[in-house]
Order: sequence, then C-alpha cells, then structure tokens
Amino acid sequence: MRNSASTFAQGVDLSLYIIVGISLVFLIGITAVMIYFVFRYNKKRNPVATNIEGSNLLEVLWTAIPTLLVVVMFYYGWMGFKPMRSVPDGAMEVKAYGQMWKFSFEYPDGRITDSLVVPLGKPVKVNLVSRDVLHSFYIPAFRMKEDMVPGKNNFMWFEATKTGRYDILCAEYCGQLHSYMLSSVTVLPESEYAQWLASAPNLADEHPGLTLLKQNACLTCHSQDGSKIIGPSFRGLYGKTEIVETDGKEREVLADDEYIARSIREPNADVVKGYMKGMMVSYANVLNDEQIAHIIDYLKTLK
Repeated sequence: MRNSASTFAQGVDLSLYIIVGISLVFLIGITAVMIYFVFRYNKKRNPVATNIEGSNLLEVLWTAIPTLLVVVMFYYGWMGFKPMRSVPDGAMEVKAYGQMWKFSFEYPDGRITDSLVVPLGKPVKVNLVSRDVLHSFYIPAFRMKEDMVPGKNNFMWFEATKTGRYDILCAEYCGQLHSYMLSSVTVLPESEYAQWLASAPNLADEHPGLTLLKQNACLTCHSQDGSKIIGPSFRGLYGKTEIVETDGKEREVLADDEYIARSIREPNADVVKGYMKGMMVSYANVLNDEQIAHIIDYLKTLK
C-alpha cells in the first residue's frame, strides 16, 4: 500500500488481497488435486474406473464452501465500497468535466483549471459530468474510479492522506485519443492550498477561443508553436493557403473563416495533405456558431 494516498485505499486493497488470496488457494489446490488424480487414477494403477455415488458430504461441501467464500468476498468488498457513497457534511465540492479527450475542473468560485488541486485531510466531493461520450474518472493512488455518463449525475468523494501529485486517467475507451486523456490531482497542505487558490490561473479569464480549444482537447492534436503533432499546427494557420484532399482530389484552399468553420463541423471534408483522414471527430453538435467564431478570432492572433 505504499502508493495509496486516500482514506479509502486500505479497504480497497484489503478486499483485493482477500480475493486474490482465495483465488490462489483454489488455483494451487485444484491444480494439486488434478495432478494427484492423474497419477493415482491412471489406467495402469486403476484399471477399473472409480466412481463415487450418493455422497451427501461432498454435495454439502462443494455447495457450502463456495457460498461461504463468495459471502466473505462480498462482505469485504461492500465494507470498502459503502463509505465511498456517503459524503460527509461540509465536503468541498468541485465539478469535473470529461470530454474527448480532456478533463477540466470547476471550483465553487467559478474558477476553471486543467488539473485538480485539493487540500490535505479535507473531504472533497467531485461531481462528474460528461460533455459527450462515456468516460471513467480514475485516480489509481486513491483507489477510486467512477463513470462519467452523458445525461446522468454521478459523483465520487475522497480525503487525501498524503501530499503530492497523482495521475488522473480515463479508464473507459472513449475514442481514438483515449490514451491522451490524462490529468492530475495535486494534494497540498491547507495553507499552501489557500495560496494556490488565490493565485491560480483561471481558464475563464483567457481568450474565450483558447478556453474552448482547451476544453475540447483541440490542443492535444494541434500545436500553437508550429510543431507537427497529429493535426496541422494552429500557428500561422489563418490566412494560409493549404493543399487539401476533397473527395479524393487535391485542391488549394484559403484558411479563412468559412474553411475553419467547415473543418470544425466536417473535419473529413477537406483533409490537409499529409495528414490522415478520420482522426478528428465532428464538433457540429458540440460547438455553436458563436463558439466557433471565438475560436477563429483566437486563431487570427497566432501569427
């Protein structure tokens, strides 16, 4: 349990150890019995087949023992799970948004951040919201995982027991860049957390176009410094002449408002030469006209 960092870790680890222990006992025991039977009851040693009929003792044993073991595993699993659904009064609430392919976090004061920061030793309730498809919010060091289901309210809560920075992963396949959906939770002493909260950058104060690019994980595939990632860089894109493939034919297009808006709504209509088709999903049902206009305005600043 060296990597555990929440009050729930011990209960989860204990139930895992019990289940693995019981499984190992059965694996070793059944394997040993099979090997014994192979030698004891082979045809040379036992030419007449051995058959046991009507043994009430065996019937009781192979019914009662598995039932008892299942009850034991259920008990420890339930005792580890039950506290996870009982949020203490006064817990700090944070809203976590999941979308392809990024997590973002909204604090009670309206501040929005790319990563989660929490105080040490204080209960934190995380309300889980999906903006598109099914995601799973997973903090391995806290031994916690909950699904983010579109249209459904869900939550998790925890109390961190160690300071440090811990990974947040998406544990549900959510599309081509699922493995890029990473974030972190940083646990700070309460005094340092108060200082962070007073000075932390707020995504809501950025250019709205940049905020939308971050919230929709556009910067996972498109750089702002001219470097090539999965898709074309945003730097110098606006006003640039691109060679694209449209319906299997190459043509030149000007990266203006119309082209960028179409690329957001129909990303596979005009694919820039040298890049793969089908790598980007449509944002037609995610971003409205006003939001797309904000993005275009921001791209104009990336000379």
